[in-house]
Amino acid sequence: MRYLHTMLRIADPEAAIRFFTLLGLKETRRMENQAGRYTLIYLAADEDFRSDGEQGDAEVELTYNWPPEDGSPAETYTGGRNFGHLAFRVDDIYETCARLQAGGVTINRPPRDGHMPFVRSPDGISIELLQKGEHKAPAEPWTSMPNTGEW
Repeated sequence: MRYLHTMLRIADPEAAIRFFTLLGLKETRRMENQAGRYTLIYLAADEDFRSDGEQGDAEVELTYNWPPEDGSPAETYTGGRNFGHLAFRVDDIYETCARLQAGGVTINRPPRDGHMPFVRSPDGISIELLQKGEHKAPAEPWTSMPNTGEW
């Protein structure tokens, strides 16, 4: 058996791609289905990205369902945390959090332990980040930063 991907429904493809790119993922492929009125966007982390044109070893599939043709409002997705969270291992937890924060992302649960913060995507999906290898020594501003919102 081989893990392929996790599918997330998104409301704004540009916002979702901007978030996941800032997180460090790269788009591996995109498919648009005119008849079904949806777009699938696949992304993978550097360590999972394959440059041979095949799908990544482990991917995030962003599913964008187009607004109805009749002009009625698009479906609103709620409860993004119901499935749990996505988790990514990163080389430097503090650099990653600083980069995300500089990009306008709220650090919902800071890496006070030098190991594990949580953030949320524009669609409310909880993302756990884990420090590669040993925990980093606790450091400011993360050590004294409070939790913000849900994570």
